[in-house]
Amino acid sequence: MLSQFSAVENKKILSNYFSVEKDVYAVGRLDYDSEGLLILTNDKSLNQKLLHPSHQHVREYWVQVEGSITNEALLQLQRGVQISVDGKLYNTKQAIVKILHEPFVPERNPPIRFRKNISTSWISLQLTEGKNRQVRKMTAAAGFPTLRLIRSRIENISLNQMQPGDIISLSKASIYKKLFNEQ
Repeated sequence: MLSQFSAVENKKILSNYFSVEKDVYAVGRLDYDSEGLLILTNDKSLNQKLLHPSHQHVREYWVQVEGSITNEALLQLQRGVQISVDGKLYNTKQAIVKILHEPFVPERNPPIRFRKNISTSWISLQLTEGKNRQVRKMTAAAGFPTLRLIRSRIENISLNQMQPGDIISLSKASIYKKLFNEQ
């Protein structure tokens, strides 16, 4: 689904699944083919604090890539790769990248494409920036296209045992403490 409440091109959107007040919106959208943690809020300052590039908050993604990822590709991703952003070349910032043993995640609907003779790998990729489709562009630049992309964490808020469709309500004080270590 699209991580927004307003309808677009006959695609499923958040309001097909959740009923929230009119002034609630998604912070840090996920693209249509991605999954994972999404923060819904009516706090405009939270949006600014999380998304403005000067704040550089950690976002962690679990990424299933096509092929057996190499140490060279991991090093490329850690150092940063060159991608296209708005038609211009852009060098991504350094990232923290680790190989993951296949994480325990729910089946995807629809499932990713499966090729019997091509292996896949899972990595954890931690970024402090969020360009449009950045993770997908980064893994492709390293030679390992993304098959499945799950945002697992934003700062100290993580999916933990959440399942698709789960909503956890957090107070403003709680979310600010988890995200910005504010008391």
